[in-house]
Amino acid sequence: MRGRRVTTETTEIYRDAWGIPHLRADSPVGLARAQGRVTARDRAWQLEVERHRVQGTTAAFLGTEALAWDRFARRARLEDTARRCFAALEQRDPETADWVRAYVDGVQDGLARCDAPEFARVGLAPGRWEPWTPLGIWLSTHILFAGFPAKLWREQAVRHLGEEAVALFAADGPGTSGSNGWLVSGARTTTGQAVIAGDPHRFIEDPGVYQQIRLSCPEFDAVGLAVPGVPGIAHFGHTGTVAWAITNAMADYQDLYRERLRRTGAGVEALGPDGTWRRAARHTETVEVAGEEPVEVEVIETDRGPVIAGGPEGLDDGTPVALSLRYPPRVTADLGFGTLLPLLRARRVADVDRAFDAWAEPVNVVQAADTEGGLLHRVAGRVPLRAGANGIRPVPAWEPGHAWDGWHTMPRAGLTDGIAVMANQRGPAAPLGVEFAAPHRADRITALLSEKDHWSPGDMPAIHTDTQLASAAPLLEHLAALDGLSPEAARLRETLLRWDRRMDATSTDAALYAAVRGAVVRRLAAHPAFAALTAPPPYPEVFLPWLALTPRIGLALEHLLRAEELYGVDRAAAVRAAVEEVAAEPPAGTWGDTHRLAPWRALADDRAEAGRSGDHAEAGRSGDRAEAGLSGGRDEPGPSGEHAEPGLSGDHDCVLCTSAVPGLTDLSARGPAARYVWDLARREDSLWVVPFGASGVPRSPHHRDQQPLWLRGDLVPVVTDWNRLTKETDV
Repeated sequence: MRGRRVTTETTEIYRDAWGIPHLRADSPVGLARAQGRVTARDRAWQLEVERHRVQGTTAAFLGTEALAWDRFARRARLEDTARRCFAALEQRDPETADWVRAYVDGVQDGLARCDAPEFARVGLAPGRWEPWTPLGIWLSTHILFAGFPAKLWREQAVRHLGEEAVALFAADGPGTSGSNGWLVSGARTTTGQAVIAGDPHRFIEDPGVYQQIRLSCPEFDAVGLAVPGVPGIAHFGHTGTVAWAITNAMADYQDLYRERLRRTGAGVEALGPDGTWRRAARHTETVEVAGEEPVEVEVIETDRGPVIAGGPEGLDDGTPVALSLRYPPRVTADLGFGTLLPLLRARRVADVDRAFDAWAEPVNVVQAADTEGGLLHRVAGRVPLRAGANGIRPVPAWEPGHAWDGWHTMPRAGLTDGIAVMANQRGPAAPLGVEFAAPHRADRITALLSEKDHWSPGDMPAIHTDTQLASAAPLLEHLAALDGLSPEAARLRETLLRWDRRMDATSTDAALYAAVRGAVVRRLAAHPAFAALTAPPPYPEVFLPWLALTPRIGLALEHLLRAEELYGVDRAAAVRAAVEEVAAEPPAGTWGDTHRLAPWRALADDRAEAGRSGDHAEAGRSGDRAEAGLSGGRDEPGPSGEHAEPGLSGDHDCVLCTSAVPGLTDLSARGPAARYVWDLARREDSLWVVPFGASGVPRSPHHRDQQPLWLRGDLVPVVTDWNRLTKETDV
C-alpha cells in the first residue's frame, strides 16, 4: 500500500453540539489521515508536548522542572523503542503501518495550520512527526503505568521494617486508583441487550487524556474514546454491533535489575548471570534546558535492558550497583498496534477477542458484549514468566534464576448473576500481579447492581457518582473506642460516628473526617519507627513519588490501623491526638471547599499562578504525569473566586474515585478521565462525558463545556444520526 496512497478520496468532518468530531471517509487510510488532522486542529499543543516527551526534549521549552522526565526518557530509550516497534510493525503488519503513517500525515498537515497560543508563550514551533511517533506516545504514556518504581519502595520498606512491610503497605488496602468497569448482560437490563459502563481513573489533564470521536468509512463505523496522538479507538469503543471497555489489570510486567557495571578502555561492561562480563551498549546524549546550560546524559543498555539509575560508578549514595529496566516492548519490538484496526472492524465479541490477542501493554481486563448476546471478560496483554522475586523488588542481574522464560497465558472469567465488575481488585488477573486495588469500589458497584433486577443505560450515572467510603471503617472503629476526650473532641467524635460515610462535596462531616484522617497520617509518618524511610533514597527524581513516606502511609492507612501490631506505634494515641487537634481548629467549610480539582497542564495557567503552593506541587507528583517528572503545570486555585477549580465529591476508595493524598493534600489530581455507557440495544442511547471538553484550544466554546455535566454526574448523548450533526468541512 505504501507509495499508492489515495489523495482524491472524499473526507468529511462533522461536529455535534459539543464539538465532538465525527469523521467520514472512503477508506480506513483516509479516515486515519482525517483523524490526525482534526486531532491536530483540536489538540495541537497537547500533541506537541506528547511528541517532545517521547524524545526527552521537554526541558528545552518547559525548563528545569521537566529535566527529570527527559533524563528518564533518554535513559529508558523510549524513542529508540518506538522506532524499533514501528520497523517491526512494517514487516509484520504493513496495512497497520500504512494506516499509522496516514494518521501522522494528517497530524503534520493539521499542525501546519494551527495557531495554538501556547506555542507563542514558549517560543516553540510545531515540529516534525515521524511514523513511529504515535507508538512513542503510547509508550511514554504507559511506561510508568504499571508502577515498577513501587519495587524500590518495597525494597526500602523491607530493609528498614522487615518482610511484613510488603503486605502492610500493599495497595490492596487502600491503594492506587485505577478504573471502574461493569458489564450487565441482557438478562439484567430493561432492553434485553447488554450495557457496558465505567470510568477510567487517570491523572486529570487539561486538555484531557481522552478524545471523544467517531470514525466512519464503508468498512466500519465506530464511536469511542481515543488517545490524542494515537490513531483509532483502543480502550473504549462501540461499532454498533459490539462494544468494549477496559480496566487496568494491575499486572506486573516490568522488572528492575541491579547491575554491576565497570568501565573498560572500550566502554562499559555488565556482569551477567553466568559470571562473565559482557559489553554493554553506551553513548551520550545532550538535553537542552530552557534558560540553563545543556545537560549530558549517559545512555547504557545491558542484556537485561536500559540502565535507568546509576552507572559504572554506582548510585548517588555510593552503592556500587546500577538499575536496569526490562519491559516487554523493548524485548519484543511490539506495542500491540496490530489490535487497533481489527477493533474498528469488529462486529462480534469473537472479533474483539481475537483483536486483543495481539494486545501488549498496558495489561488490561477487557469487557465486551455484542447484539447477538455474546459476552467477553478476559485479561489482555503480555506478562513475562519469571521468578516470583522479580515482582517484589529489584533482583541481581549477576545471579541466575531471574531471566524471562516465555509469557503467561491471559486468564478469562465469566459473569455472576448476569454481571461482571472490575475495579482493579484481585480478579482474573490475580496470578499476574503483586498489588491490587482495595475491593471497596468493586464491592460497592456489585452491591448497587444487586439492588435492582433490571438496569437501563440511563441508570448508570447513579453508580458512577456513588460516594460511599467503606475504607473509613478502621479509623471510625478507633474513634469509637476512645474515651476521656475533651468536650470539643467528644462532640467531634459523636459527629463522625453518626456520619453517613459519604464523601459529598457539600458535606461538613466528610470535611471533618478528612481532617482527622490527615492528622492521623501525619502523626504516624512522624513516628520514629518510620524515620529511616524519610531520608531521600539514591534514585532519580522521577521515581521519588513512589518513595514518599506520607502518601504511602495515607494510602495504606486502612491496613496500618487494622494490623495486629505496628512496630510499637501506639495508634490509639495517634488517633486521640488527631481528634483533639482537629477539634481545637476544625475545618470551616465542606469537603468540596478543600477537595478541589487540580488538573495537570504542561504550562501553568496564568490566572491561577498566584495560588500555587509547595504542598500542592508535591501532592501532584503522586499522579502518573508528575510521577513521570513533568511537574511544571499544576494550578492550585483558592477555595473561591472566578477562576477557582471546582470542588469535588468522592474520594480514593469511593466509586466516584477523586483521589486526594491523605496527610498531604485534599486536592484531587486523579479522577474519572471520562465516563461512558455503551448500550447494545441502541447505540444512540449510549452516553459519555469528559472532565473539560472536546477542544484543547482555550478560546474554543468547547474547551470546558462538558465540565458542569461531569461535575453533576450527567453525560452527553452519543449522536449517530448524521442529519443531527453540523458539517464543518470537506478535506
